[in-house]
Amino acid sequence: MECRAGCGACCIAPSINTAMPDMPHGKAAGVRCLHLDENNLCQLFGQQARPRFCKEFSAQEYVCGTSKDEALQLIAWLEVQTN
Repeated sequence: MECRAGCGACCIAPSINTAMPDMPHGKAAGVRCLHLDENNLCQLFGQQARPRFCKEFSAQEYVCGTSKDEALQLIAWLEVQTN
């Protein structure tokens, strides 16, 4: 599965517990990453500063569902289940 253009759910729903530029403590679940632009594209994509968590994420139907709203719900549910 390829990422859904303009979704950005993976940059909003999960927590990121490692430092990244301008976010030295990472980000809390449900908080929009500062590096997500107005088109919901990651400004750190392909850069060394991109967190490992983000580099290892891959779009999968069980995580992304069929829409941005469903992806936000699924990732939020997974966040709760794995913490």
